[in-house]
Formats: sequence, structure tokens, C-alpha cells
Amino acid sequence: MATFDAPAPNAIGSALLVIDVQNDFIPGGALAVPDGDAVVPVINALAGRFEHVVLTQDWHPAGHASFASSHPGKRPFERTPLFYGEQTLWPDHCIQGSPGAAFHPALRTDHAQLIVRKGCNPAIDSYSAFLEADRRTSTGLAGYLRERGIDTVYLCGLATDFCVAWSALDAKAAGFHTFIIEDACRAIDLEGSLEAALQTMKEQGIGIVSAAALERA
Repeated sequence: MATFDAPAPNAIGSALLVIDVQNDFIPGGALAVPDGDAVVPVINALAGRFEHVVLTQDWHPAGHASFASSHPGKRPFERTPLFYGEQTLWPDHCIQGSPGAAFHPALRTDHAQLIVRKGCNPAIDSYSAFLEADRRTSTGLAGYLRERGIDTVYLCGLATDFCVAWSALDAKAAGFHTFIIEDACRAIDLEGSLEAALQTMKEQGIGIVSAAALERA
């Protein structure tokens, strides 16, 4: 694990970004992340230490372009070209208003000041909390954080190698000091995607810390 000088969670200017802790990403869900439910108590314990908490929520319309079911002859986890680049195709998941799109029932959400819904555009996938997959369409999150004087973000949730990593890389590119809370995340790990994501994040100067280290801060 890389070591970085991370400010205390309750420091002025720090925010916790909780990425996609939703039923469809939990074991038993449509796109389950192995051991995904294990992040919930860790995140709940951490969240009380942050003044600023933001939740993200995958929120796809039915028939979304990222669903394998929208492409005849294609299967989940295959790839296909879309107008903005090559897209991994997923099982139908986190459909707007469905039980699978809801947050895990044990996740504390009362402390969150903002919920960012992403993947709402039927033609564009959206892993990142900051930019959609066309890499041009902003969610507005960067401006929201800056308006509140936040310059440091900690990310946790699901999945490490997709939505968490994309969000972290975009946070760093937007000028935020960025840290991943590694044991408050879980990965899908498609064909080495976890190792690749961690390596890319480290190369970009993203800190990787543990929940225990933050508890001691």
C-alpha cells in the first residue's frame, strides 16, 4: 500500500465520496461485486468523521446503451464500440426507481448533503462521479465541492476498479487532493482490472490509505 500524508477526515476542506453502494452491486444483485456488502459498516463508521459527505447513485433508464440486452447477440462483459469509444456491456442494473438501484438498506444516508445520480443519459455510460464516459459531460460535482471550500476528497464504495477509480482519477485531474480508502472498497476485477486501476491511480499521485489509519488520524 502506498503511503501518503493524508489530512485528518474532519479537517476543513475534506469530503467523503461514497460511490454506488447500491443493492444491484451487493451479493445477490444484478451486477454483484464480490464481498461488496462488507464495505457498509466500514463506510458507516467513517462517515461520522466527515462534515461533508456525498453519495453517488447509478441511475440508468431501461434500455441503457451500456446494457448487453440493448445489443442483440451481445453478452454481459463483452465490449462494443459506442459513439464515445469502446464500452464494456453490463447486465441490466440500477434501473431508475427499481429496488436494485436503491442504496444498501444498512448504509447511513442521513448525513449526506448531496446525492449525484449518474448514467441517466440513455446513450452514455457514466462510471465517474465527475464526468460521463464521453469525457465531456460534467456532473457538476467539482463545482459543488469547490463552492464549499473542499480541496481534498476521500473515495470509498463500489467498485474499486471501475466507478471508484474513474471518480478518483477525475477528482485528481480536477485539482483535488485525492485518496482511496482501500478497505472501504471492493472490486469486480475483470481480467486484471483491479491491479491495473491501482497502478494507474498510484502513477497519478492518488493516495491509497486504510480506514484504520483514518480512524487514528
